[in-house]
Amino acid sequence: MESIENIKSVYRRIEDEARCELNKVQQQIYRISTLRLLLFVAALTGLSILVFLALRVLPGDVAAVMAGTNATAARIAALRMEMGLDRPLPMQYADWLTGLLHGDLGVSAISGKSVALQVGVRSAVTFPLIVLSLAIALLIGLPLGCAAVITRNRRWRGLLHVIAIIGGAVPALWSGLLLILLFSRGSGLLGLFPSQGFPNDGWASPRRALASLVLPALATGITAGAGIMRYTRAALGDAAQSQAVSMAMACGMTRKQALLRVGLRLSLPQLVSVIGLTFAQMVTGVMVIENLFALPGLGAMLVTDVGNRDLIAVQSELFLLTAFFLLLGLAVDMAHHALDPRLKNASTDLQEVL
Repeated sequence: MESIENIKSVYRRIEDEARCELNKVQQQIYRISTLRLLLFVAALTGLSILVFLALRVLPGDVAAVMAGTNATAARIAALRMEMGLDRPLPMQYADWLTGLLHGDLGVSAISGKSVALQVGVRSAVTFPLIVLSLAIALLIGLPLGCAAVITRNRRWRGLLHVIAIIGGAVPALWSGLLLILLFSRGSGLLGLFPSQGFPNDGWASPRRALASLVLPALATGITAGAGIMRYTRAALGDAAQSQAVSMAMACGMTRKQALLRVGLRLSLPQLVSVIGLTFAQMVTGVMVIENLFALPGLGAMLVTDVGNRDLIAVQSELFLLTAFFLLLGLAVDMAHHALDPRLKNASTDLQEVL
């Protein structure tokens, strides 16, 4: 009976220790998540102040633009008072920030339309373009990067290396012009896809809308795919030299199987970071492509509003872009932390030291 009681007491002690460790892990996750959210809010607040002040330094006066070239000084002053531009900067910032917290991005000083409504309409063009570009980049970069490591043929390796260099060296603008000459309707050799504009009814005509995004997505995705290809080749090449891949081959896997099943898994945290960075770069990269292909996206909207000195619209658009970048960085950081067990162990060791 005493031995049974001893066994029960041992099991209870083990259960208590396991619960204690589980509580420590949960508290650690809560602290890390809270700290990251606080840093995210602090960075977002700082960037909002930076965007607000930077736009006030730009030359020009939105009231003078709205009043016209022949407007009197009294008319310009009246417009400034009506738009609140004559008030102190802290009051202007406080009003703008209050509106942001309530989901109000303001009203364009030039067009008189809601900025949030315009951003929503333009996002229906820009973000599908970015997603399609990223899909093309992944379809190009991941298979070719893996093939560059798996193949033992020197000629194939050299060819893939040349493809990666040329693809990354050609600017998206040049590749867009080349795609227009080859595949655009009317002026291209093959005449497969439209090269200008977007359907007036938007995604109500999905085939036409998707066709208008093919050439811009290819122009952006080819360049980004070359970068992903180089990173994949480097990350998988490092994993190929690891003990985990050697042990997998010793257990009966072929080199190709070990690289794809084990090496690619080890490289996944680095690739997630690269893909997140590529996605963020595409947000700014598609602005040039949108102007080249005459797409009514966020890039064209931002360029037009900056040219018109529309402070309210520009500051809200830039704030949304910076918020998106920060949110994407936070998501990539958390995904990297979840996929890489070394970071988990490092966080646990640091928590024990503290």
